[in-house]
Amino acid sequence: MALAKLKADVTEARLARLTMPDGAGWANAARADALARLQAMGLPSKRDEYWKYTDPTSLNAPEAPEAALFHSDESPLFDAVDRVRVVFVDGVFDADASDDLSGEGVEIERLADAMAADIHWVKDVYGVLEARGQTPVNRPFAAMNTAFASDGVVIRATAKVSKPINLIYLHQDVASDAILHNVVKVEAGAEVTLLETGPAAARFSKQLEVEVADGGTFHHVRAQGRDHERRAVTHCFARIGAGSTFKSFTLTFNGVLTRNDCIIEIVGDEAVAHVAGACVGDGRDFHHDDTVFITHDAVNCESRQVFKKVLRNGATGVFQGKILVKAGAQKTDGYQISQSLLLDDDSQFLAKPELEIYADDVACSHGSTSGAIDEEALFYLRSRGLPEKDAQSLLTLAFVAEALEEIEDEALADDLRDRLEGWLARHT
Repeated sequence: MALAKLKADVTEARLARLTMPDGAGWANAARADALARLQAMGLPSKRDEYWKYTDPTSLNAPEAPEAALFHSDESPLFDAVDRVRVVFVDGVFDADASDDLSGEGVEIERLADAMAADIHWVKDVYGVLEARGQTPVNRPFAAMNTAFASDGVVIRATAKVSKPINLIYLHQDVASDAILHNVVKVEAGAEVTLLETGPAAARFSKQLEVEVADGGTFHHVRAQGRDHERRAVTHCFARIGAGSTFKSFTLTFNGVLTRNDCIIEIVGDEAVAHVAGACVGDGRDFHHDDTVFITHDAVNCESRQVFKKVLRNGATGVFQGKILVKAGAQKTDGYQISQSLLLDDDSQFLAKPELEIYADDVACSHGSTSGAIDEEALFYLRSRGLPEKDAQSLLTLAFVAEALEEIEDEALADDLRDRLEGWLARHT
């Protein structure tokens, strides 16, 4: 009872600082339903099973802790890629800095405009996938996002979209507290690539709901960073149909606290879902948590979870991954690997891999390892004339290579690899 009372008090204090946006009747109903879910669950504490490795106190606080701005001389990520730029500054859409949002085979709208319409396709997705993803695990920050998101975009792909859509999140206010919600619908046979870059805010809540129809393809590449003091909690909910493909990769630099949840429901036969990520953290203030839950509810489907973390100077990494194979989901191929490279004795990696299988014709596996740089490999490279710093960087890049290989577009992968090399050059 004491814990329930404490949760209720923390939740109400957080909600007292928020204002629910107004919209059309269906939008208001979706937000109200999400608020009811949140109030029933309460915001999490470290006693919650899926938060025992990550302290949510700073995410629960009524006001965002300040985060100093990070300045860099590097060019913007993906600057050389021909893309459609959609810019947000501290969680607010910046039309002047954004490109023309019209395009062939794709519709892009601001969330507020879509939510104000009496009839809109987003009604069938907004909050719907989030609500489905609340079972069997409560995800209160996701419900809070659905209820109070003040901005974002909705994207509908009706054909193969020629240019990636780049959501750029700029951080200019040291005390900003942003809540964004993006929705993507990929129609049957369509294909789209979504890029997300930037630190966004001092404290950032971001949610992505993706519905991929039969034969559709969705590629997602995200780079989180680079502000050292930022905090973020993100959710990606996806529902994918028969013969469809969903692939998501995240690279994270810096930050005090990052929690990324990805919840995927495979509901059509012969679908493919890949989720991958890499993070590099330096210092005791760095805490990074990847939590993934993939449900197989169809025949002959494939899922992959590939996560690599490079940690030093007391940094902490967390991975919680689950594959749930429902009865009847025969010929499931589920693969999960989580690994950490600990560059000193003070850093730690906490892993909780899970399999729950109710079908008998499946091939599922999971593995998790932690270790230091291979001394023999390091000696070999140094014996060939490489300085120790360069040899460590090379071995670190080789360690994260499996995760980066999940990105199909080589130009995007090369850009992220270059940024990773730059980070290692500064921190090794």
